[in-house]
Amino acid sequence: MAVVLTPEPAAINPRRRFQSPLRVVGSVLVTLLGLLAFTFVIGRVLPADPVIAILGDDYDPAAYDRVVRELGLDQPLAVQFGRFVGNVLQGDLGNAVLTGRPVIEDIARVFPATVELATASILIAICLGVPLGVFAAVHRDKLIDHVTRVVTLLGFSTPVFWLALMGLVVFYASLGWVGGSNRQSVFYLDMVPTRTGFLLVDSLLEGDGEVFWDAFNHIVLPASVLGYASTAYIARMTRSFMLEQLSQEYVIAARAKGVPKRQVVWRHAFKNIRVQLLTIVALTYGGLIDGAVLVETVFAWPGFGQYMVNALIIGDMNAVLGCTLLIGLIFVGMNLLCDMLYRVFDPRTR
Repeated sequence: MAVVLTPEPAAINPRRRFQSPLRVVGSVLVTLLGLLAFTFVIGRVLPADPVIAILGDDYDPAAYDRVVRELGLDQPLAVQFGRFVGNVLQGDLGNAVLTGRPVIEDIARVFPATVELATASILIAICLGVPLGVFAAVHRDKLIDHVTRVVTLLGFSTPVFWLALMGLVVFYASLGWVGGSNRQSVFYLDMVPTRTGFLLVDSLLEGDGEVFWDAFNHIVLPASVLGYASTAYIARMTRSFMLEQLSQEYVIAARAKGVPKRQVVWRHAFKNIRVQLLTIVALTYGGLIDGAVLVETVFAWPGFGQYMVNALIIGDMNAVLGCTLLIGLIFVGMNLLCDMLYRVFDPRTR
């Protein structure tokens, strides 16, 4: 009788166990250093004089020279970059010309408003886009598939600022179903203390239902407008991923064995697209945070995008560099989060 010798499982090298986290940390550090260098070069290449932004056009030459020395702009570029990295590592992004406050405080004040808006938008996009993409793939070339493709094509091709303006005209000015501009009505301003910066959360923590529903009424329309384009993107990608999985042999075999269609779709095919879908959702969420500029401008939403636009208009480079750095950190964080979740959803990556 032949004996089948199964190979012994390969012993895990203890060095490899530590190499992977070290490789990730090294990759993140190199990426952040490159990001710092990139933002620093942007600040020096753009035709905006930070000294004139501080002093104004009618400046005194002596005062100009003094401010240049105070900002260290008379130093070699390498020295300026070293000082810039040192200040960033200490959390010092300089003072904003527009507000006169440290940039880090300004960002901490406006960033929660954008995160709140982007989070509401991505939730709408996931709840609508994923089921829509799955149903379109399952019912390929049928009515629901054609309707989905038309709706998603409109979401891609319609300018978001036009949608925002039309939404205000129809749902706020004509029908009165939603709140207007800003995060809340003037009557409710500063009625709840700021704890997290997220108005919906702060109003719930205070137990103030009126402020919560007023804030909810104001976020519905901008979140829907912002989430529509993301819904279209997620639905199209979900449909594409599902079509590929539904044509695989294991799906055909499962159907041939009499496995219910719903179970084949959601338990087998959809399970295999979770990693790809996770990447799409994470990058979309990052894009919503830094791409909400137009919606924030139309709705006078006091968020990160509007702050960055105002800083660009007046040439406030400290604020611009701080915002650029934060956007880069967001995408680095999103990629790290994706890598960690890959290990949860796909055992092959562990």
